[in-house]
This record gives sequence, C-alpha cells and structure tokens, in this order.
Amino acid sequence: MTKRSGRRRILYLAASFFSIIVFLFLVGSAGYVLLSHPKSPVPDHWNPLRALTLTAPVTLVTKYQLNRALADEAQCRATLSEAGVAFSEMEDLVIDQNCGISGRGELSRLVGARMNAVETRCTTALRLAMWEHHVVQPAAQDLLGTQVHALRQLGSYNCRRMRTAQGENSGWSSHATADSIDITGVELADGRTLSLLQDWSAPGPEAAFLQRIGKGACDWFRVVLGPNFNRLHADHFHLQGPGWGYCR
Repeated sequence: MTKRSGRRRILYLAASFFSIIVFLFLVGSAGYVLLSHPKSPVPDHWNPLRALTLTAPVTLVTKYQLNRALADEAQCRATLSEAGVAFSEMEDLVIDQNCGISGRGELSRLVGARMNAVETRCTTALRLAMWEHHVVQPAAQDLLGTQVHALRQLGSYNCRRMRTAQGENSGWSSHATADSIDITGVELADGRTLSLLQDWSAPGPEAAFLQRIGKGACDWFRVVLGPNFNRLHADHFHLQGPGWGYCR
C-alpha cells in the first residue's frame, strides 16, 4: 500500500466515523423531540421523560421513572396522590444523625388495600404501593380468586440498632429512618386472614400466595427478608428501600 492510498483510507475511515456520529446525534435529537413533545405518540409508561404513574403497566422504563420519583419528594407525593394513596403530609422528624424521618407522612391506604395508619417516609410508601398494586393484588386474584382488603404491618419507624440472631448489631437499622416497613400478613376481601407465622409453610394456595408476594417484593425493595432468612423474620416481611440488594 502506498503512502497516498494509506492517507486516503485513513481519511475515508475518519469521514465514515464522523458520519456515524452525526447520524446518531440526529437520531438522538429527533428521538428526544419525539419523547418530549406534549403530544408524543409514545405512551407515558414507555416514555422515560414522563413522570411515573403508579398504576400504569410495568415496562422497561418503569424503574427509571420510579428512581426519579424516589429522588424527588414532591414528585413522590404527587405520584401517590394521583393513584389515590392516602399519605397525609407531616413535618419531618429530626432526632439526630441516626434517627428521624424525612419526607414524613401517615400512610393509611394504598391503591387497593387499606392498612392501619403508620408513620413512614414517602419513598417507603411509594415502594410499598408499587408492590401492593403490581404484585400483591395480581397474586391474590390469580392464586386465591379474591382481592387483598388490607395489609397488616408491625411498623416502619423505630429508632434502634439492627437486630440479628446473635443479638443487637452495632449498625443502625433502616427502621431508624423509616426506610423499611414490616408486613405480617393480609386480610382478604372474602373474609380470610393470612399471616406469615401460620400460613407460610402450610399446604395450599395460601402459602403459595405469601411466597409469591415475598419474592415479588424484591422487584420494588432492595432488601427483602422473610421466614426463609432467620427466626427473627418468621412472622413478617422486612421490606427495605436502600441496601445492597438481598432477597430471602
């Protein structure tokens, strides 16, 4: 290959690369305009530029929309309100660097199920509402032929250190900032009551339901602990927002 033909090849490759970059830029710009337009034909639940709609079908962009809502308290509260979730605003609770509740509110009703009023933070309420609507209610209809009327809970906020099977841990619990909530069971619309302590290992669809919703909680919470984890969780699901990603 001569020097001249070598230069031509280099120029050709450079021009081709530049053309590809320009093409991708134009495609990306056109895509952004399409997504950002008020009358975009892309459904909101497929559009990463749109706010999360709690009751919309779950798509590849739902987690991205959820993370945006979790990072913005105003958007978090608006998302809950739009879905009919009863989460009344309260002043933030400030105790010290380890304990308190930011984005504080009283949660008493999710999309389709009520619960005894519990103080928690908006991010926990939003994750719980996503779980209830997209996992709990479909599982109840599929496996039990009914709806969940209420969720039973042990609480969300508790200024304490972590507890382990060996005793109290030196680290602070996620309950100390209301970043988690403990669920003990459900009340069904047909009058039945299911609890993890009594029904987790019992034969029949009730156990299958509890096990499915426990596994499904991992789609919406980063840490999920239940009866399969240790004896401290034999009677409840520990559903935690922040964490390293653990589901058992």
